[in-house]
Amino acid sequence: MTFAENLQHLPSTRHLAAVQLHNPAGEWVATIENQPGKAGSVAVYAALAARHGGITVAAAQEGLALFAEHTANARANPGNHPNIDRLLEVVATGQGYGVTLIPVA
Repeated sequence: MTFAENLQHLPSTRHLAAVQLHNPAGEWVATIENQPGKAGSVAVYAALAARHGGITVAAAQEGLALFAEHTANARANPGNHPNIDRLLEVVATGQGYGVTLIPVA
């Protein structure tokens, strides 16, 4: 399936303003805002956090599959897809992220 098709099977994130990621020490390292161009990443990361309790290696592997055709592009062009690059890094290093879902105010 394509990324767009995969997104249709994920829960809605209309109630979320953003997803925040925290390193193992609990320090904030990134925010993915729920806005055009990033809303798909918010949906993937929120679904992964719900299924896995955070962005673990298993979650990252699932996320790479969900990003579908964009994963191959990210591998070929590091830096073009930072939210996929982050998942590739988790798989490579084994160091995951905690996730905080930020609701719409």
